[in-house]
Amino acid sequence: MIKDVRAGLPHLPAVGEAKRGPEGYLTYLLRQANASVRLAVDRALAKENMTYPQQSALTMIRAYEAISAADLARLTMLTPQTINGIVRALEMRGAIRKEPDRVNGRILRLIVTDEGRALNKRCRALAAPIEAALKSKMNASVEGLIRQWLVDVAKAFLE
Repeated sequence: MIKDVRAGLPHLPAVGEAKRGPEGYLTYLLRQANASVRLAVDRALAKENMTYPQQSALTMIRAYEAISAADLARLTMLTPQTINGIVRALEMRGAIRKEPDRVNGRILRLIVTDEGRALNKRCRALAAPIEAALKSKMNASVEGLIRQWLVDVAKAFLE
C-alpha cells in the first residue's frame, strides 16, 4: 500500500483506481456513480434553490398530474417522510398546490402550478448538460443496453 508522505497515512485511491475502478464491487461502483451524478445535479440546481430530490418530485408531479404524496413516494423511491418535506417546500414556493380527490376527499392530489412548470423547465435546463455528459460517456450503440440494464437492476431489487 502506498503511504501518503504528508501525513504517513495510507494513500486513498482516486475514482478509477483500485477498488474505485473497474475491478471494484458493482454495488460500490453504482453508488459511486450515483453519488457523483447527484452531487453534480445538486450543484447545478442550487442556482434555483432546488435539490435533486425536489426536482425529481416536481418532474413526477408534472408527468403524472394529480398524484398523491403516497404515489409520489413510490415513484421517486423516497420515504413518505422525505416526500412530505419536499411537498411542503414545493408548496411554499408556489410550485404545486393540493386539491382534494373528487372521490375520496381525504386524499390530496398534487397539482403543478404555472410557476412550478416554469421552475421545472429552468431546472431541466440546468441539468441538461449533466445528462449530455452522461450520454457522451457511452457509445450510442450500447446506450439502449445500458438503459435496459439499469431498469432491470431496479426491477430486480424492488420486488
